[in-house]
Formats: sequence, C-alpha cells, structure tokens
Amino acid sequence: MKLTGTYLDGFLLPVPTAKLEEYRQLATKAAAIWTEHGALHYVEAAADDLSTDFCRSFVATTEAKEDETVIFAFAIFADKAARDAANAKIMADERISSMCTDTAAIFDCQRMAFGGFRTIVNE
Repeated sequence: MKLTGTYLDGFLLPVPTAKLEEYRQLATKAAAIWTEHGALHYVEAAADDLSTDFCRSFVATTEAKEDETVIFAFAIFADKAARDAANAKIMADERISSMCTDTAAIFDCQRMAFGGFRTIVNE
C-alpha cells in the first residue's frame, strides 16, 4: 500500500509491558491530536518479533529490559512544512501538557528516540 505524504516523524521507545495497556490508551489520545493537527497517518506498534542475528536489534537500540516492550511509532505528513506547522500546533495544544504527566508515569521519556525523516522510497 502506497501511503500519501513525504515526511515522517518516527519514535522508538521501551514501555514496561505491565503498562502497555495504559500506553495504548495514551497513544490513542496522541493519535487523535496528531491527526487533528495535520498528520495524514499515525501508527503505534508493539514489538512482536525482534530476533535478529544480522544487525543491531531494537531491543539493544532502546536498551529494553526483559519486562519491557519496544514501541515503534510514526506519523506521516504531506511534507516537512506541513509537519513543522502541525508540530507547532501539537506542542501548543493543552491536551499535550496534561499527557506529559501521564507519560512520565508510564515510560521514561529519556529513553525515547525521535526524528524527522524525508521519504526516499514509497511503494
């Protein structure tokens, strides 16, 4: 499936497995905020198979512990300008401020990786 949009924000983070349902609820709220402010697609996925013998694993990258689940998430935007405009609105949204308190109780933000990516292949 070819997705519309040429710019992505990506997230990689470990979440305590015991708090995965709480995280899913938080992610559902985040998805609504991101799409309301301009994301074309918003996806959060919990690791299912991270075994690898040929490269660095997401477990190693996130330094996930045995009682943690790795989350891979991304938001797709029309382009970088749309992403920048959306992120300004997202960060100014009062709902985000209240979510930050919830986030701290669910996972360690210092162990989350984030970045913006321009699309180079979309087939």
